[in-house]
Amino acid sequence: MQVKCTAKAALTLLLPFIYLQDMYITMATRMKHPPDFKVSYCFYDIEKGCRQGPPRQGYRSDFWYGDADHKDSGQVFMIWPEFEDLNGQLIEDNSITLPASGTANMWIISPAMRSYHKDKIKVGLPGFFMEGTIRVAECSVVEIIGLMINPRVPVHLNKKYYS
Repeated sequence: MQVKCTAKAALTLLLPFIYLQDMYITMATRMKHPPDFKVSYCFYDIEKGCRQGPPRQGYRSDFWYGDADHKDSGQVFMIWPEFEDLNGQLIEDNSITLPASGTANMWIISPAMRSYHKDKIKVGLPGFFMEGTIRVAECSVVEIIGLMINPRVPVHLNKKYYS
């Protein structure tokens, strides 16, 4: 049986990875579900060997657990932040520099990994934003949002996008 992929399905497959210079497309639009959890974060300063300054919205760091179970594993995960302003509103302008500390919604990019993370991510869990093997920010989980209910398979494999 051959499955025909519509233009909408093709765009849905590519949308999470398209970066548009002048426009930020929210993760909720890309992923079609709420964020998995929220963290409070603080980027390290240059003296700690960190980046030259805070990034802009659309930044794609990895996530590393700060708990003892993962401390020596070195395993990082594709869990991406989406930053909020000081009033808790999503920053949708990707041309402004983000606050050095604040809150961010976190998105588990691989839906199949949600089963792994759902038993590990809890309020109060410490973690880090990683650029390769370098810690660039520390964070702490402050709220579980959609982690327990979000899809465990990629949305683009949902039959409603195929004809």
